[in-house]
Amino acid sequence: MPTEREKMVGGELYIASDPELTAAREHARELTRAFNSVADEGERQRILAALFAGAGPRLWIEPPFFCDYGFNITLGENVFFNFNCVILDCAPVTIGSNVLFGPAVQIYTASHPMSAAERRASLEFARPITIGDDCWIGGGALILPGATIGARTVVGAGSVVTRDLPPDTFAAGNPARVIRELSD
Repeated sequence: MPTEREKMVGGELYIASDPELTAAREHARELTRAFNSVADEGERQRILAALFAGAGPRLWIEPPFFCDYGFNITLGENVFFNFNCVILDCAPVTIGSNVLFGPAVQIYTASHPMSAAERRASLEFARPITIGDDCWIGGGALILPGATIGARTVVGAGSVVTRDLPPDTFAAGNPARVIRELSD
């Protein structure tokens, strides 16, 4: 029988109050509290290495930063998060290289069933999010469960990404839609 963590990562309904998941969230909170309160850059990098599943060189995160677990987050190289970003990483979050996040970007893999009975039973589910190389996510954007953002795509500030966005596009709005194609 799969554990609640295996169900969570696998996209099945799971119970977030499971003791293993609760302990994992608390561990991530301890690490993010330490990260958010430490001024020494070397210490910050050590904390991030302990928090994330993987991160390439030249990762820069302006505090405060928050995430649910950390173990579901994989980052390429040269990734920048501006102030006050949040990642609810109940499912895998894969971020490519050379990606920029404006302030207050929110990445949510977590969701709840439409069924009131399932919600009353404390069931949740999650869908993975993938952000390709060379993307720029504008400040205050929301990336919702299951979305994939193609390489080199720019998401306008305040946009709500509810579905996949193709590569080499500028998308904006609520819900975000492709405004135009981009070329280098």
